[in-house]
Parts: sequence; structure tokens; C-alpha cells
Amino acid sequence: MKFSLFVLVVVAVLSDLAFARKAVSNFQATRKLSPRIIGGQEANAGQFPSAAAIYVSTADGTYFCGGTLVSNQFVLTAGHCILGGIAFQVRLGSNTLNDNDPNRVTLSTSLYFIHPSFNPETLEADVGLVKFHLPVALNDYIQPVYLPTVDQADNMGNLAIGWGSVSDETPSLSNTLNYVSVTSVSNTECQLSYANPILATMVCVIGNYNEGACRGDSGSPLLTALNHHHWIVGVASFISTYGCETSDPSGYTRIFPYIDWVKATAGI
Repeated sequence: MKFSLFVLVVVAVLSDLAFARKAVSNFQATRKLSPRIIGGQEANAGQFPSAAAIYVSTADGTYFCGGTLVSNQFVLTAGHCILGGIAFQVRLGSNTLNDNDPNRVTLSTSLYFIHPSFNPETLEADVGLVKFHLPVALNDYIQPVYLPTVDQADNMGNLAIGWGSVSDETPSLSNTLNYVSVTSVSNTECQLSYANPILATMVCVIGNYNEGACRGDSGSPLLTALNHHHWIVGVASFISTYGCETSDPSGYTRIFPYIDWVKATAGI
């Protein structure tokens, strides 16, 4: 899971193929492509019970994004993932996309909310919520994530998770949910890779061997572990225009600045 989102290139996955849903043309990475080790480990069943797989239908096709269950009726994802959405199929309870899994629950909905300050050009406030028509039953494999009470996005022990591509040469989604440890870098350092501003509401991360998010990981969470629970601190927003295997950091939207909107919209 070269958890490589998009480096100010918004990326989703069309069916099982990597597909650039929208490239923000005024965001250009400045670093050159360089080899990097693809990191990540396969998650065990129930290890990340808040993980959500979202298939988004629009007028142009069907796209894939990740998400995070925040209540029994709402999934948090990136605003760019659901912009223009007509219908959503959300899969919960399973760490695989294609295998038969008795723990998987699939829900269909057309309800979504995008943060009112979302700017698709700058990716400011790149957060949104998908709402189920009815609450989903919670169990050991389906549980909401813990929401932050302080900004923990700079925590040194963060985890990036997702079903995105594991390399630039392997564009299809990963069948199994993957996770990797990542470390945040300063916005000043991250800015060296991007022409457009890295905002205070963003956080950039990278693994010890340049691991990070990749195509198909858009909307997936950045998590931190605390008191034996996973807390969401970020939502995958962008990766480098040079691909997943560059030395450029992956970009996330910090959740804490938008937590009041999340709670108010979801009624938490």
C-alpha cells in the first residue's frame, strides 16, 4: 500500500483501475521522480473497524475512495471524493474488497454533505460526510472511530490506511486493506514539493522509506493510536503529480479544525 494520495492532484479509482478524477493543474510538484520502497502491511480482520470502502457514482462514471465511520449513520471522507456524487455504495466490516466475507455490510445512499468552505482548487476544507438512510448495526467489525479533542495530526506514531494502489506500476486497487506507519513533516518542508500553498489546515506525512498514500487512498484516514483506540486526525487529500513512488510527502486535511462541523452535521 504505497499509501500515496495525490500531491495536489486529486485522484480516485475508476472501478478497479487507477483513474485521475481531477487534476488540479495549478498544483505542481517540484521534486523529480525517484525510486522508493513501497511499504505497508495487510490489516487483520477487525483491526480497523471504522474503515469504509466507498464506490461513488457520478455522471461521468464510478470512482473509489476510502472513508471512516464516525457514527452509526455517517462516514467521513474527502470533499473532492463525493463532489458531484449521485449515488454511493459503502462497504463496512471487511478488510477486503472482493473476497466473500460474512462480516461485510453494504449500504447504498444518495445523501452527502461537503464542508461549505471546500475549495476544489486549493483543496482547503477537503472534508465531507456520506449519510446512510438508516443507522448501521455496530459490532466487533463495525465501529466508529474516535474523534479528536485536540489536534494530534503531528503525532509521531500516526498510521495511514487504505485500499489504494501499492505502486505506480500496479494501478489497480489492493484487495486487502493496508496500513503503514508515517511521520508528519513541517508544512515548510512539505511546501518544497508543491507550488501552491500548504495550508495550516493540512498536514503532510511520509514513511521511513517514503511510504505513503497512493491512487485510490483518497478520503482514507490518518489515524493515531491512543489509550488502545484509533483516533482520526486527517483525511487523505493529495499526492505528488509525479506519482506515488516519489520522495514527496502525502497530504491530508487536518480533522480538528473541522471537528465542530463534523459533529454538528452528523449530530454527534
